[in-house]
Amino acid sequence: MQRIYMDANATTPLLPAVFDAMRPFLLEHFGNASSIHQQGQHARAAVDHARESIARLMRCRASEIVFTSGGTESDNLALFGVLNSGDHLITTQIEHHAVLHAAEALEKRGIEVTFLPCDARGLISPASLIAALKPNTRLVSIMLANNETGTIQPVPELAHIAKEHGALFHTDAVQAAGKLPIDLSQSCSKPSGSLKDVDMLSISGHKMYAPQGTGILYVRRHVRLAPLFHGGTHERQRRAGTENVPGIVALGKGAELANQWLNTPEGPAALAALRDRLEQTLLAQIPESGVNGAGTERTPNTSNLYFDHVEAEALVIALDLKGLSVSGGSACQSGATEPSHVLTAMGLSTARARASIRFSLSRLTTSDEVDQALKIIPDAVARLRSLSPTWKHSLALASA
Repeated sequence: MQRIYMDANATTPLLPAVFDAMRPFLLEHFGNASSIHQQGQHARAAVDHARESIARLMRCRASEIVFTSGGTESDNLALFGVLNSGDHLITTQIEHHAVLHAAEALEKRGIEVTFLPCDARGLISPASLIAALKPNTRLVSIMLANNETGTIQPVPELAHIAKEHGALFHTDAVQAAGKLPIDLSQSCSKPSGSLKDVDMLSISGHKMYAPQGTGILYVRRHVRLAPLFHGGTHERQRRAGTENVPGIVALGKGAELANQWLNTPEGPAALAALRDRLEQTLLAQIPESGVNGAGTERTPNTSNLYFDHVEAEALVIALDLKGLSVSGGSACQSGATEPSHVLTAMGLSTARARASIRFSLSRLTTSDEVDQALKIIPDAVARLRSLSPTWKHSLALASA
């Protein structure tokens, strides 16, 4: 059976070029990047090269890159690194749990936290941020692109509001990096795309075709960050611990490839066209279905669809048995009994949230794979609906 992978927001495959770049540092070039001998200096040069590659992708200084173990650590470092008892944190109800659970832990340490609501499209209103600001607001943390719906937040405007108030701004860009241009420079000429007012930004390597267990936190040079870990003076005393040289090299290579892909005709526009064909064909073929987050700008690979009268978990299993890998939402919440916190925050009923599936394509997804998926999905939905009492009731009402 040919397997089709459409769960890239959970993790991306490791690209061969990325593996080729990291392989020597798993075997031959095994030195500690903090050692002064030749093996150590070779490792240090590789880490520095990767740092420069990531800085080019994000249009920032290499010295502002802090290597971490992934998006969760980066998010935690950003929040715990700048907040103290008595400070006020503003975040949203639709963040990844790496931010939400960190915020809840901070509340227990005396941090005041406000969770902003979103509208029915999954967007955070600048007006709601303005209304939530307080004299003691120290940090605003709002994700750049949502991991479940792909909805892109107006981060340039939100970050500017925070800056005008004197607060720091952090964005979780785990689902945006490598899919959208990221420009942290002060010279960006596009106000709508400029992230010049962002102070901290999180990235995860395994969403960018690099290995799991790699990531970075961008920290603008004026930000004073208290480390989560205490030990050596690694990463300019911002993140102690011997560098994961193979993972860092792989992440650097992933950034280089992402930079190339973002600037080719076969890049985001082509991927969005595949996503749109999948989405539009399914909506045309399957009644009582729709797009969660419709009418908003989304990442080019992500489509979150609901199929009423179907349990998402059952549909994910049915599709998996046919060779198609998709997700019912965030991979970090797989197996959860509660419906998606993102979809319920958008106002979806519990039934509709539980009937929602996320399709997230990768740069390796082909047109033939989309064609095959379009044969599998409608049949699977129809079979599950044939067992659904609510579907039978809906048909009866329609024919009455």
